[in-house]
Amino acid sequence: MTIRDKTAIVGLGATPYYKRGQSAPQTLDELVGKSILAALDDAGLGVGDVDGFAYFAGGFDTGMLMETLGIPEVRFSASLTGTGGGSAGAVGLAAAAIVSGMANVVVCVGANQQGAQRFGSITSRYDATPGNVFFSAAGLVGPGHMFALLARRHMHLYGTTRDHYADVAINIRNNALSNPNALMRKPLTREDYFKAPLLADPHCLYDFCLESDGAIAVIVTSAERARDLRQPPVRVLASAHGGARDWGRSIYWMNMPDEIFASSGHSAVARNLYAMAQVNPSDIDVAQIYDHFSSQVIMQLEDYGFCERGEGGPFVSSGATAFQGGQIPINTDGGQLSCGYVWGMTHVREAVEQIRGVAVNQVVGAELALVTGGPSNVPVSGLILGK
Repeated sequence: MTIRDKTAIVGLGATPYYKRGQSAPQTLDELVGKSILAALDDAGLGVGDVDGFAYFAGGFDTGMLMETLGIPEVRFSASLTGTGGGSAGAVGLAAAAIVSGMANVVVCVGANQQGAQRFGSITSRYDATPGNVFFSAAGLVGPGHMFALLARRHMHLYGTTRDHYADVAINIRNNALSNPNALMRKPLTREDYFKAPLLADPHCLYDFCLESDGAIAVIVTSAERARDLRQPPVRVLASAHGGARDWGRSIYWMNMPDEIFASSGHSAVARNLYAMAQVNPSDIDVAQIYDHFSSQVIMQLEDYGFCERGEGGPFVSSGATAFQGGQIPINTDGGQLSCGYVWGMTHVREAVEQIRGVAVNQVVGAELALVTGGPSNVPVSGLILGK
């Protein structure tokens, strides 16, 4: 059995994106509730239609959301591990529940509200264990420090340079300039990039994603029911989550073989995703690549077959990922580097809008969109949506 073409995204709702801490005095549950209600209204559905939840991060309480929103009964509630790595896979979790008959209308939601705990230094707050003493003893206080080691290894193996990382950040910032929802709408020059402080060599300030607050929800239902609802259905062609043992706990263990170490850990997911969707990389019209760090955009482009391994840097610098004239436009809303960071749900939102044909930076004729979940510990995930 496959989920291909059996379900669709029919509703999309989002709060504004706020700079870290500026969503107060709203609570996280309030942000989540607002995004869910907006998504249901977008679909032409009510809270009484919801009978499932699929999560990937945030620790949401299904019972609390049911009480808050007035949902009478839920038949399915599940969450992927892997935090942002599961963002694209949560849609697949919802689709699997619907195809199996376990639910009819499933909400997928992701949200951030950062206060004293900043995601950029989150690992510094972990309790000491035999498993994390390796990185804590080395002073690696956040994912940016850890992924910097992978970025530097990619540079050593393949000749990737900071100019390539700069081109990722500048290209994605250019997409944010025309997006009224984006938090960063000031042009980023190459001079700006190289003047920025190094936060974790080779990552500078502009190689890091934003710290932001907000919530985004999508509604998934069967393809049959989708045809009768308010919005044109966005077909779920494929969703895959998992990964190879060699990637394992990724930045939390770093015992991978060399060719896996300097990667995003997505190659196994990409293979399974394309097989399920029955498409190839050349069929994808627009891609929303998880950009928590610019270096990982390059490695994901390689893992998803848009270029050969080791050629991601020159591929980006050639203009291949530009919105105007690019071979595969990426992160057309400004991505997590310049638009907003909501654990990868911004990418799901932009992919839905691209397939609907209503995106701010609309790729003309876009019929297939790829979404990737963050390179992190297994499971990582991918999603292909279609018109």
